[in-house]
Amino acid sequence: MDTTVAASAPITVRPSAEADVPAMVAIYSHHVSNGLGTFDPEPLQDDDIKRRRKNMLKRRLPHLVAECDGKIVGYAYAVPFRKRPAYRHAVKHSIYVHPDHLHSGIGRLLLPALIEACTAEGFRQMIGYVDAENLPSQKLHEMFGFRRVGLLEGVGFKYGRWTDALLMQRALGEGATSLPPERPKPERPGSGQPASSQPASSEPASSQAASGGGYSRTT
Repeated sequence: MDTTVAASAPITVRPSAEADVPAMVAIYSHHVSNGLGTFDPEPLQDDDIKRRRKNMLKRRLPHLVAECDGKIVGYAYAVPFRKRPAYRHAVKHSIYVHPDHLHSGIGRLLLPALIEACTAEGFRQMIGYVDAENLPSQKLHEMFGFRRVGLLEGVGFKYGRWTDALLMQRALGEGATSLPPERPKPERPGSGQPASSQPASSEPASSQAASGGGYSRTT
């Protein structure tokens, strides 16, 4: 049964808030149970996403939601591409859309907003892993400047079959054409040195900037 719904009310893309977590859990749970884009063995709980989101805020990584008529219809975020300090200028991203709003343009709003927020934070490369059979997602990424840089064959196993992952990448800002400003290096285990000078408070006014550079747009 086709449950696709075209959003008629204005859609706002904004930094996520802790109150959005239950809606994000519900969206993610659908994709864990029905999709090939994520391979968690079971749906996450509220505390799992709260913990992940808190870690992103500390690292000033964007975490955005799309809201329509008071309802969260999708969300997107970026995480470090790799943990080692040399990779600190690159991020990888994920986008999840409410099952009732698939193919209604939510991804076309979230992805450029995430690109803009990551660029504003000084990151230089953005990477996405896309299910090789998900042509709409591939086309969405290509629409916003991503190109195919690799194919990982048979790296996933779900629903009784192997799946391939397409590696897609785009530059942010000046990309690799210039040296980047220095970003804080992650704390070394046992060093006692903080990863950055940003306060680790739960969610004061600064959390909006940390979760999306203060990004908010209504269409």
